[in-house]
Amino acid sequence: MQTLTRTTTTDMEVTSIRLERELKEKLKGLSGNQGYQALIRDILWNYVQQKSGDYTPIASPADLRASFPATAQQDDRCALTGKLIRSGDEMLLGYTTDGNIIPLSIGSLP
Repeated sequence: MQTLTRTTTTDMEVTSIRLERELKEKLKGLSGNQGYQALIRDILWNYVQQKSGDYTPIASPADLRASFPATAQQDDRCALTGKLIRSGDEMLLGYTTDGNIIPLSIGSLP
């Protein structure tokens, strides 16, 4: 996941959130050099973009190890193009180099 440069931390508002200690430790472990607060911001921005329709693709074809056919069970967006995939549509699921499975629209791969 890429860190999105949106604004400097001095222009951000402080927000308190209660997290289970185990969750916080796991986030710290996953964040690497990025820091877990930046990771949480990236996760929240991705969620907002997906739900608002203002979607930024989160993957490139180079991130894929494999893809396989599927049928969408709910509306989603292609992780490469941002194209809407409607419930019931044929689609692909991509297996990424970091072990995630992402939605792909038909025709999104070369």
